[in-house]
Amino acid sequence: MKIALAQLNYHIGNFADNNNKIIDSIERAKTDGADLIVFAELAVSGYPAKDLLRNQRFLDQCDASLLEIAKACQGISCVIGAPVRNTDPEGKALYNAAVLLEDGAIKSITKKSLLPDYDVFDEYRYFEPSATVSCIDIRGEKVALTICEDLWDDETSNNYVGDLMAELRKENPTVIVNIAASPFSYVHFENRLQVLKRNVIKAGCPLVYVNQIGAHTDIIFDGRSLALDGHGEILAELKGFNEDYRLVDIKALAEKKEHQKDGEIALIYEALLLGIRDYFHKSGFKKAVLGLSGGIDSAIVAALACEALGAENVMAILMPSIYSSDHSLKDALDLVNNTGCAHRIIPIKDVASAFDVTLAETFAGKEADLTEENIQARIRGTLLMAFSNKFGHILLNTSNKSEAAVGYGTLYGDMAGSLSVIGDVYKTQAYALANYINREREIIPTNTLVKPPSAELRPGQQDSDSLPPYDILDSVLYQLIELEKSASEVVQSGFDDALVSRIAKLLNNAEFKRFQAPPILRVSPKAFGNGRVMPLVAKYTF
Repeated sequence: MKIALAQLNYHIGNFADNNNKIIDSIERAKTDGADLIVFAELAVSGYPAKDLLRNQRFLDQCDASLLEIAKACQGISCVIGAPVRNTDPEGKALYNAAVLLEDGAIKSITKKSLLPDYDVFDEYRYFEPSATVSCIDIRGEKVALTICEDLWDDETSNNYVGDLMAELRKENPTVIVNIAASPFSYVHFENRLQVLKRNVIKAGCPLVYVNQIGAHTDIIFDGRSLALDGHGEILAELKGFNEDYRLVDIKALAEKKEHQKDGEIALIYEALLLGIRDYFHKSGFKKAVLGLSGGIDSAIVAALACEALGAENVMAILMPSIYSSDHSLKDALDLVNNTGCAHRIIPIKDVASAFDVTLAETFAGKEADLTEENIQARIRGTLLMAFSNKFGHILLNTSNKSEAAVGYGTLYGDMAGSLSVIGDVYKTQAYALANYINREREIIPTNTLVKPPSAELRPGQQDSDSLPPYDILDSVLYQLIELEKSASEVVQSGFDDALVSRIAKLLNNAEFKRFQAPPILRVSPKAFGNGRVMPLVAKYTF
C-alpha cells in the first residue's frame, strides 16, 4: 500500500486557502499513484479553533469544506481530521474525528477517544470522547485509525482509563495511522518517537503519523511527520517547521540507521522563526517594531525578526536615558548595521525629567526608588506603542522567561507588546541562542554577549544586584515550572533553602504581571500562559 503523508500549515478559519492546499495535495498523490493520502488532526478547521467550535456558521463551513474535499477523492482514499457533529442529544456537541473519504463521499468516521485536558489542551471543552473503538478497512488493509492522544495510552505516559490500542490490537491491524496536532517543545520529539515505536513493536505492523506544522499565536507545531516500518525503523521523516509531502510504501523495510537528534537551541531557533512568521502572515501584518537597548534579549528578538520577516520590515527604536552607557548605544547600532534593519534614536532624558517635575510636589520627601525606574520603562513602552499606532508596526516584546518568572519587568513598560518572542526562553538559553544566531557571522555584537546584563535604570545597575546568578536562577526555576516540583523537593536536589524559598516567592508574586503579558511563543514543555494557569490571589507558596 502506498500512502502519501501531507504535512501542511493550516490557517484557522481560512477555508478557501486550506481547501486549496488539501486538494492540491490530493491531486499530487493521485499523480504519484498513492492508494491513500493522510492529513493532520482537525485539518479542516485548523487547530486549535477554540470557541469558534461553538459557532454554528463556522461548523457549517467545516461541513461544506469536508464535502468539497471529498469530491476530489476519486480513485484515492483520504483520511483527514475534522470536527464532526454529535447527533446524540447526550454529551458534547462535537467529536474530534478522522474522516475517511472515498469515491467522492464520506465513507466512515472514526472518533477520538482520549481527549487531553492538560497543559495547552482543553479538548473536553468541545468534544465528546468516543465510547467504542474498532479498526476500519481501507483498500484491503485493516487500519487502526487513531487521533493523536489515542496512541499515548500506555504505562509510560498519561494515565487514562482503559487501553485503546490494546483493544485495536485484538483485531490484528495491518497498519496504524495516527493523525495529530502535536505542539512543539524542545524535548517532545524524542518522546513522541519512542511512543510511536512502542506501538509499532506491540502491534507488529507499520505506522504512519501525520502532524501539522505552523504557529497559531502561542502554540507552534513542528511537523516532523513519520512513517515507521513493522520493526519500528524510520521509513520517512518529514521536515521540521516546514510544509512537506512524502510518498511511502508501508510494506517496505527501512534501512537501519541511527536517528539524528536535533540540538535543543537549533530547534528553538527554528520554532521562534516560524512563530514570528506565522503570527504576522496569518494576522495580515508585515512590519514589526521593538525597543533595542544594546542588551542580549532585544538583540536576539531583533535578529530573529529580521530573519523571519526581512530586515526591511523591522524597525528598531533606541531610547537612551541618562543612565544608558555609551557602549550600549554602540552595541545597539552595531546590531542595526549587522542586520540591516531600520532604526530611530529617541532619547528619553527630557521626557523623564518632565515626569520628575510633574511629580515633584506629590513625591516630596520620598527617596527615588523603583517608581522612577518603572517610569523610564513606561516611557519607552509608550513611545513604542505610539510608533506602532502611527505607522502600523506590530510591537514585539523582548522579555525572557527568567525575567517573566520572577517579575523582573514593568507592566505597561518593557512588558508591552503584541507577541512575546522569547518569553519561554530562559536567560541561560538566550546566551546559547545568541551564539547560535552568530554561528556563521557576527550578528549580535560580541560586547552584547560578554557584558554583565543590566536594565540600566539607575547608575551602575546590574541584574545580579537583585537576582541570583542566572545559571542558578534558571536551574531552580526549571524545577519549579517545567518539572512542577515543590520548593522542598528543589532543596533536596542540592539548592540552598533560603535561595529556593526566595525564588519561589518571586515566582508566586509575579503571577498578576504574567496574567497581563502578551502571548508567548511556546518552545518548552511548560510555558507561561495557557500551559500554566495559576490563580492570582491564592495564599500558597510552592
